[in-house]
Amino acid sequence: MPSEATIPHGRSALMRWAPPVLKGVGTLAATGLMTFGLLWNTLFAQMPVLPDKQALWTMNREPAVEFIDTQGKTISIRGFRYGRAVSAKALPKHVVDAFIAAEDKRFREHTGVDMWAIIRATMANATKGHTVQGASTITQQLVKNLFLTPDQTLKRKAQEARLAGDLERMLTKDEILDLYLNRIYLGAGAYGLDAAAHTFFDKAPADLTIAESAMLASFPKAPSRFTQTAATARAKQRQEYVLREMAQEGFITAAQRDEASTQTLAFAKGRPDSFTGHALDYAVERVQDLLPNPPPDMVIKLSLDLRLQEAAQKAVENGLATMGKDRRASEGAALILDNATGAIRAMVGGRNYLTSKFNRATQARRQPGSSFKMFVYAAALEDGMTPGTVRFDMPVTIQNWRPRNYGGEYRGAVTLSEAMAESLNTVAAQVGYEIGIPKVTALAQRFGIKSPLHNYPSITLGSDEVTLFEMTKAFGVLAKGGLQMSPYMIEEIRNSKGDLLYTNPAVAVPRIYPENLAADMNSMLTRVVVAGTGGGARFGGWDIAGKTGTSQEWRDAWFIGYTTRFVGGVWVGNDDDKPMAKVTGGEMSSRIWAAMMAPAHEGITPEALPGAKRAEEYLSTEDMDRLNFYRRLSSAFAAVEARGGG
Repeated sequence: MPSEATIPHGRSALMRWAPPVLKGVGTLAATGLMTFGLLWNTLFAQMPVLPDKQALWTMNREPAVEFIDTQGKTISIRGFRYGRAVSAKALPKHVVDAFIAAEDKRFREHTGVDMWAIIRATMANATKGHTVQGASTITQQLVKNLFLTPDQTLKRKAQEARLAGDLERMLTKDEILDLYLNRIYLGAGAYGLDAAAHTFFDKAPADLTIAESAMLASFPKAPSRFTQTAATARAKQRQEYVLREMAQEGFITAAQRDEASTQTLAFAKGRPDSFTGHALDYAVERVQDLLPNPPPDMVIKLSLDLRLQEAAQKAVENGLATMGKDRRASEGAALILDNATGAIRAMVGGRNYLTSKFNRATQARRQPGSSFKMFVYAAALEDGMTPGTVRFDMPVTIQNWRPRNYGGEYRGAVTLSEAMAESLNTVAAQVGYEIGIPKVTALAQRFGIKSPLHNYPSITLGSDEVTLFEMTKAFGVLAKGGLQMSPYMIEEIRNSKGDLLYTNPAVAVPRIYPENLAADMNSMLTRVVVAGTGGGARFGGWDIAGKTGTSQEWRDAWFIGYTTRFVGGVWVGNDDDKPMAKVTGGEMSSRIWAAMMAPAHEGITPEALPGAKRAEEYLSTEDMDRLNFYRRLSSAFAAVEARGGG
């Protein structure tokens, strides 16, 4: 083994220094790895994990409900607006190009992060001394909006870049673009292109012009700021920037750019909830019954006909404005149901939803007064009586209760048809007691009354409280010829992607009242309108069957009626239950009913109700002879009594 003296000097020095150097390098490497590990942990610890493709469409959504009519037109939005899902391939090319030109010109080339855009933005910002350009890709923006906070930190940017790469590996470019166009926030509570197109321009994305597309594409940079001043010069400048970029990229021609730049944009005006608010609240309540676990975003198709909804709202407001002040009536409610389907075409829960969200059509229980007599006579016919059955209108006492007629007069012998038309209290009370009060309440419940009913005699005159919804539904049984009426408002429910969650089922409608007796009831109820208390309900040559109702001390005034096409109900009164100035159902309510129902029948040839007759046809010769006999007999007894004959 060579001695130290024989080893060359340089090699000896190397051997002396090697261990410390290697140790130092090892220490530096370990320190570097540790530092890198700590930095990696700092940047990516607790980083969100990408969910599956389906979840990307629904995750982190704010609660939002869009209501549409049967034609697909938006009625109103509750919460944020997401709209319907759109596909980039199905849109006009200029719509998609506007967003690519504004946000990510190299969208088809990069893999989530655009290094050329980063270099370009860095140089531009360094030249200006402040931030004038961004370099986030569409994929990065999508990741930031779906998973991350908007904080401008190194950690957030690092996670954004990594997740963008992961998303590019999970989805195709078309899938990323579709997700972006449907999830990006564009201001004014609108998420996604469909929601924004309807919010700002009241049109579908497929109908957007180049100018409108460029305006919407300018919003993602600062949605709150730009959309609040969408019609101002600042927003116009941003739109023109997008148009220039579209032309520079060859997406549009210079002539198209110039034409779009000079186009005047017509921004949509929102409709306040006061128009349909009560109906929408009712629909939301029904969703809870139909879907055990409703999603946060829903598109609910309603049966409402906006034309009829507006007609009903105007009829209630105009009636109260012109007649209510002198008659001390301050509130009203109205309903229109489609006879054939039970679809609710209009629901007015009060004069102004913004001042009172209480729904007087579905939530207010009030005494129906004489409108409840429909159940009395329907039960009487079922018990064997006929419209021509004669009973005596005279003072009576039933279990210490003495019903009196409005006006205090008595007519002697009358048919049930006459008694119904003139709303004679004593006859209804006698008939109900004669057949048995339980039969009356049982029929009312069978027809759709859910409110508690008590089997005491005064219920024949409507002393128990019910809702307008219940009464209108019950009259609908007769409007359907004795078939059950099942009102509904929700046609279907979808999520914003378009998946069907619920559809109103088509079910067999059971018969709950004989068809021939329903025709007899038509004859009696049309007489109410032709020659009785409901004359104010007449319009347009239609056969109209209905019944007026006035509760004790004139607190409530009702008219419920129907044609072959629609059944409608109107209630008028005061929220504090104060009496009106002797308002009857045949006065205000029937006129309001006619005002709202006439528009529903526009363009339809008047149709005859089964069993309805003209005024002179209500009694046969035999009925009239029998009635005259009873009247002569009644007059003779009255004359004997007047002479003291007992």
